[in-house]
Amino acid sequence: MSTGQRKRSSRVAALELPPGRFEQTLETLKRGDVLLRLALCVLTAIALWAVTASWAPPFNFREGDVPNRDITARLAFKQADPLATQEAQRRAASREPVVYRQDAKGLQLLRASLQHALAQVAAANTLDELGMDVWKQFDATVPPAAGEPAATVKPADPDPEREEERFQQFRAALGGLAGLAAIEQGVAKSLARYEQYGLLERLPDEHGEGNRQEIAIYPLGQPLEKFRVPVSEVLIGDGATLERRLKENLPPNVEPEVFAWLRPRLKSTLEYDEKETQRAREEIVAKVPEEFKYFEPRQALAMAGKPLDAETLRILRLEYGEYVNHLTWTQMFERSVAVFGLLATIFGLCGYYFHHHERRIINDIFRLTTLLVASLAAVALAEWVSADPWRAELIPVLLFGTTMAIAYHRDVALILSVGLALLVVTATGHGLSEYMILMSVVASAVVQLDHIRSRGKLIKVGAYSAVVALACSVGVGLLDEQPLEAPLLTYAVRNALCTLAAGFLLTGLLPMIEKLFGVLTEISLLEWSDISHPLLQELVRRAPGTYNHSINVASIAEAAAESVGACGLLVRVGAYFHDIGKMLKPHYFAENQNAGDNRHDTLMPAMSTLIIIAHVKDGADLAHQHDLPQPIVDFIEQHHGTTLVEYFYHRAAERSETHDDGSGVEESSYRYPGPKPQTIEAAVLMLADTVESASRALVEPTPSRIENLVEEIGMKKLLDGQFDECHLTLEQLRTIEDSLIKSLIAVYHGRVKYPSQHSSSHAQGTTHAAPASHAPHPAQSA
Repeated sequence: MSTGQRKRSSRVAALELPPGRFEQTLETLKRGDVLLRLALCVLTAIALWAVTASWAPPFNFREGDVPNRDITARLAFKQADPLATQEAQRRAASREPVVYRQDAKGLQLLRASLQHALAQVAAANTLDELGMDVWKQFDATVPPAAGEPAATVKPADPDPEREEERFQQFRAALGGLAGLAAIEQGVAKSLARYEQYGLLERLPDEHGEGNRQEIAIYPLGQPLEKFRVPVSEVLIGDGATLERRLKENLPPNVEPEVFAWLRPRLKSTLEYDEKETQRAREEIVAKVPEEFKYFEPRQALAMAGKPLDAETLRILRLEYGEYVNHLTWTQMFERSVAVFGLLATIFGLCGYYFHHHERRIINDIFRLTTLLVASLAAVALAEWVSADPWRAELIPVLLFGTTMAIAYHRDVALILSVGLALLVVTATGHGLSEYMILMSVVASAVVQLDHIRSRGKLIKVGAYSAVVALACSVGVGLLDEQPLEAPLLTYAVRNALCTLAAGFLLTGLLPMIEKLFGVLTEISLLEWSDISHPLLQELVRRAPGTYNHSINVASIAEAAAESVGACGLLVRVGAYFHDIGKMLKPHYFAENQNAGDNRHDTLMPAMSTLIIIAHVKDGADLAHQHDLPQPIVDFIEQHHGTTLVEYFYHRAAERSETHDDGSGVEESSYRYPGPKPQTIEAAVLMLADTVESASRALVEPTPSRIENLVEEIGMKKLLDGQFDECHLTLEQLRTIEDSLIKSLIAVYHGRVKYPSQHSSSHAQGTTHAAPASHAPHPAQSA
């Protein structure tokens, strides 16, 4: 017979222990929403690695820095030497021949004129027939024109007989027409090189300091056919070259007279061409290789104790660029792995903190994405403006930290700023000194951002933090063995000005920050607390009782919130708008009803519940239509949480028992849709809203009754789980209840009754008593 009991081994085998932490982590990582968030973090890490070029070490020198040790070259490199290059280009340009245009037509016309003159001599029988004017052109004893070298000196009184004899000898030497042809050929042969290369009486001033050994020549209209010629080939000078060539090509008795005729008539046929000369020089200069200064490994680039100037900084940048170009793939991979390890550590620590203390950042994908993008933008901007001449990486880091303090909390801002500052100094390479300055200034600004009730507060925060930046920069510089001189003081003043500028920038960016992160500062809350807002004015017109109720709730809720360190101003503004949905059906709520006029008497409990609950959704819709901030909308949606509409639920239960249909009543159908309060401020508003409505139903609102009422309502909300998601502690709940009790007692404090009021006191009592029958009525407690 079986005993029905299993063996011990079977019971042990059937025992299932809860999964360990490792198994839980694996299961969590398999969820799609977790994988999405991890993917966003990985993409942000890759973007940070890319924008900061983290595969290579950063260039961490700036002008004015005073190195503590000599800076030496890690490898050989070269630096362009502009002065040496310019000198080489100047020498190359001076060696390049100057360009001239050659027009040979002048020499051709000169030969024709010479042939004509020789023909006149050959045709004349006597000197008188030829004429002395023509003969003097061939007289070698006549000095040339002014400025030309003289061959011989003319006699004072020429002998006519001697001149006639010389004429006849020259005429005979010409040899008639046949001789003229030979002479023409000889002259042409003697002038051929001049017709080809051209003539220069002297080098023109435009020639300047160009090449004086040779020139470049091109025929007129043919600049592409340049050729080089020695200067001696084209200079006329004293005509010795021409005279020698004439002796070689003409009869001996003809050459002196022909030379005498030609020499004074020889003119320059070359013209200086500035455009072609400049183009030729530019071409040769472009071909001149760049000159460099060469540095060897371990050569000193900067001396210890000497501020880095612009020239030294250029040399250091060249050495850095050469070093980065010589990095191997292995070195870049190792550094990238180190950077990703740092990023993983920072993301992991921040994620751990958010998971335990700020879940809304992780739960809301938009918040997480906004935070990651803001971090990426801050690091990229800080890395970009950290170089000379800006050196203003403090501004984006400070803006990021203060923005996080406004959007979330100061502890969140400090945690994120620690990681961001570490990434910035890693990207810029400025080390521990820069990190100390960044964190000191950011921390000094964040701790001041408790309440922002005026825009001047942000400027004051910037001013006080600027003093911290100034003192911290000097102190860290002295610890880093920087001399207390102009460079260090300039750096400190620059950091102070950057901090002050960040305060002004934050003032201008505040509306954008509030919109982007969905937060409200006290500056904006003061603007929203204006009761002349169109929605509140419409609430006064349609539902004056609800409006009066909202004002009373706002007053007591603000004091209760401030008693536990919550934002009382936020609660007050939320209370103003929390019941605006009632204006669509105002007469279904007790505070707007006249005596004996209860529209719920003709409705089924389920229908009444739908109307009562609907005011939450209607209020949220009205808020969105009028662009109310999300924190205010949250108050509208959360001020009832998931509480039970007790009055109609009990009516429905009684009706179900009376009809005995056995169907029962589904409690979930009589609960508000929620969500439950997500913040302490929303929990305070829930309690204040409920106790203010319930206290008005008290017949005799004595302090003891008020205290019992508040404590009973607080305990009921607590046991119903309405405070499970807002991290409200029992101590805070007790403090909130005490504040509400004091406020309600002050409202319903006892008054001295005068004799004329004794008869009316009963009427006043009945006024309070009348709603007593409706004490659990949700239209009043709503």
